[in-house]
Amino acid sequence: MERTGYLGPQGSFTEAAAKALVPNDERVPFRSIPDTMDAVKEGTVSRAVVPMENAIEGSVNITLDYFIHHQRMNMAAEISAPIEQHLLVAPSHLKSWDRVKKVYSHPHAIAQCHQFLRTYLPDAEISYVNSTAAAAKYIQENQLENAAAIANDIAAEAYGLKIAQKKINDYENNRTRFMLFTNEEAPFTNGFISAKTDYKTTMMVGLSSDYSGALHQVLAAFAWRKINLSKIESRPTKTGLGNYFFIIDAAMKQDDILIPSVCEELKTLGCEVQILGSYPCFTWEELSRFQKEMIKKEVT
Repeated sequence: MERTGYLGPQGSFTEAAAKALVPNDERVPFRSIPDTMDAVKEGTVSRAVVPMENAIEGSVNITLDYFIHHQRMNMAAEISAPIEQHLLVAPSHLKSWDRVKKVYSHPHAIAQCHQFLRTYLPDAEISYVNSTAAAAKYIQENQLENAAAIANDIAAEAYGLKIAQKKINDYENNRTRFMLFTNEEAPFTNGFISAKTDYKTTMMVGLSSDYSGALHQVLAAFAWRKINLSKIESRPTKTGLGNYFFIIDAAMKQDDILIPSVCEELKTLGCEVQILGSYPCFTWEELSRFQKEMIKKEVT
């Protein structure tokens, strides 16, 4: 059985994403995103699932930066999942949830619930932890503390907590992209891929120098080939202020003609180009439907 690492502990959104993406793997929790990614390189697990981007708060910078600067692997697959944040408390604090003195959660989860916290718990101290599940686990282990956690219903069940307030995220269309990283260059296959499966190719582009129209020339290489870009993001090179590279997601599978010709054109402009991965993109909903269909077939 393959082993897949995920940002834990048990009950995290990342564990749920890993279960949907690789349901037959043994899932191994790690306390931080770097630890999860390191485990793949060290051979502790075969692959890792970590959060990459949230619809409200944008990229998970620690994932992207650690991947780029410290732990290069293959981007093997993506799953987009709906995120519903709840306010969790120990059973003894359910009736007095609006008087908690401290709220624990991951920085992204806190930011996703900013308006709720500002309106209903304006005086509560915010304490950041490595994951929403870690926040729920902390509340379970410290039930005498007048505190709450922001996490999901899976964590509430796993740690015996009560949902004091449901769906407290500020925006309804709250989704997170989770990325599956592996050391293998071979395309990811899990039985879900079909002719209708969407793909992305992610590349890193560094400009040769900062001059007027430099980014326009980069984008033009995709535009005249009619390649749709689903995301463009600048990240600091960490070599000095004002020095950036671009992470570009092309909405297509890496092929033998278009993507290679884009890379060659960019290189002639003096750009540094690296392909970081070409991978299938799934949604939580479609994987759930697929797994239910497979279970139905096995029963019949």
